[in-house]
Amino acid sequence: MKRTLNRMSQLALEPNTQRVFLDRLSSVVGADNWIASPDELLVYECDGYVVEKRVPDVVVFPSSTSQVAEIVNLCNEFELPFLPRGAGTSLAGGTLPVGGGVMICLTRMRQIVEVNLRDRFAVVEPGVVNVHLTQHLKGTGYHYAPDPSSQGACTIGGNVATNSGGPHTLKYGVTVNHVIGLEVVLPDGSITQLGGPCEEPQGYDLTGVFVGSEGTFGIATKVWVRLTRDPVAYRTMLGVFDTVREATEAISAIIGAGIIPAALEMMDQGIVAALEEAFHFGFPLDAGAVLLIEVDGLEVSVDEEAARITELCTQNGASEVRTANSTEERMLLWKCRKQAFGVIGRLSPSYCTQDGVVPRTKLPEILEFITEAGERHDIRIVNVFHAGDGNIHPILLFDERDEEQTKRVIAAGEEILTKCIELGGSVTGEHGIGVEKISFMDRLFAANDVAVMTDLRTVFNPDGRCSPNKMLPTAGACGMEHIEQSKPGRRAAL
Repeated sequence: MKRTLNRMSQLALEPNTQRVFLDRLSSVVGADNWIASPDELLVYECDGYVVEKRVPDVVVFPSSTSQVAEIVNLCNEFELPFLPRGAGTSLAGGTLPVGGGVMICLTRMRQIVEVNLRDRFAVVEPGVVNVHLTQHLKGTGYHYAPDPSSQGACTIGGNVATNSGGPHTLKYGVTVNHVIGLEVVLPDGSITQLGGPCEEPQGYDLTGVFVGSEGTFGIATKVWVRLTRDPVAYRTMLGVFDTVREATEAISAIIGAGIIPAALEMMDQGIVAALEEAFHFGFPLDAGAVLLIEVDGLEVSVDEEAARITELCTQNGASEVRTANSTEERMLLWKCRKQAFGVIGRLSPSYCTQDGVVPRTKLPEILEFITEAGERHDIRIVNVFHAGDGNIHPILLFDERDEEQTKRVIAAGEEILTKCIELGGSVTGEHGIGVEKISFMDRLFAANDVAVMTDLRTVFNPDGRCSPNKMLPTAGACGMEHIEQSKPGRRAAL
């Protein structure tokens, strides 16, 4: 089958060398399992972070670990940069193909290889969609606890890359707490296993090092995940508040009382209105904020915790606290929360989601600052976030076709993340650094810390060819300037 070739975009291979490379690539995956025509490549020019775009030169779709290793070896032979991609739900440019090169898309590696209930683990390929594992485990009495809000689309490989969280992070922890082993293709093309089904493998915790490395240490091709026993009972509540401040004070009161809910989520008036228009759940449109609160455990404990939470919410200004009276009502509440980003299209043609973290007691302060930043830059901002652990997700609404609006969004986002640092927090809780937040690394960490992280990356990725120009600043450059200036090795694109 004759394929349309993409015109070179960077330091190009010679035409004859290009054809040799693509012929060799076809011999690895087949002629129908890669794309290089400009119109097809546009689909991969960005992920969920739409502010910055770059088009890869080739996107290839392997179906096995051995194919991934052969692709990596081929890229090294031709000195081409490469990076992995899953579903493209990253919100920080983690799969942006900086400088072009070869994008290794893992969405066809979607097998649930093994489920071992006796030893409480499952083995999955990186392209398995998070919710598909949840559905596969229904009725077994076990589940995979990490459940990002993009659960219906994001892949477990992507969750590993950014150490994703989700609504149930508060009680159950983030991805790294549930990954016990990885099969990975290292940037030199070798295949190795980190960790595995044993709970406490000997030696250094290289699995923990790899999770959250955003594709800069290699490509995960199998993941051993820990399975968690299903709770016996749930109580899911919706607290309605007149103001955001009252809602955040209720959050502090709940945690301060020693109660750790399974989930504690906040949505402000803008999100509530959009959700009500979409799902007609009966949300009060005049509420300044609502809290979605869930406790789980034994029947004898959940009613007591739910009653205490209701009391604390009422004491801190809740006008009402509703309890889901059936599984259907509970699932509808969670559908509303997890579809929150999906309804943004009713509010704006484009949006940019930030991912800062602050101490819980600083939530009122950062939310007031977010409101001020929106007013200062004439940008509408709505909020939905993991309030229990202080992980904020202000959603900046704009039209990316308007260059001036885009500049104001970038400026407002930078101010918000800077304020998070000033309040003793961080610039990411689960979305990662990607390319969006590289400029903040020198503000978060001392020079020695960044140097140590750079040295660690070099151990795994000495040529810098795997996921180049992500996470860590290079040669003093950052952001788009960083993208233009950083060239790992000979950054030859097709």
